[in-house]
Amino acid sequence: MSTYQDLVAKRDELTRQAAELEKQLQEARRAERSGVIAQIKSLMAEHELTVADLGGKTSKANGTSSTAGRKVAPKYRNASTGETWTGRGLQPKWIQAAIASGKKLEDFAI
Repeated sequence: MSTYQDLVAKRDELTRQAAELEKQLQEARRAERSGVIAQIKSLMAEHELTVADLGGKTSKANGTSSTAGRKVAPKYRNASTGETWTGRGLQPKWIQAAIASGKKLEDFAI
C-alpha cells in the first residue's frame, strides 16, 4: 500500500509530465499551423486569389463585424408620440407599457 507522501510525489510527477505534454502539443500545433498557412498562401499566390475571393466574412482587426456601429432602420413606431425602436436591444418603456396594457408588438410595426 502506498503512503501519502508516495502518492503526492506520484501526483507531482504526473502533473509535471502533463505540463510537458501540453507544451509539446502547443509546439506541434504551432509548427503544423505555420506549415498550413504557408501552403495556403502559396496556393493563393499561384491562383491569384485574395481573402475576398474566398467569400468569408471580413471583419475589422479588433474582431468586430464590418456592420458594427451602423444605424438600423426602425421597425416599430408609437403613432401618438412618434417614438421609434429598431427591435434590437431591450424594449423601450413605451413598448413595455403598451404590451402590459394588452396591445401586441405587431400593432406598432412600421
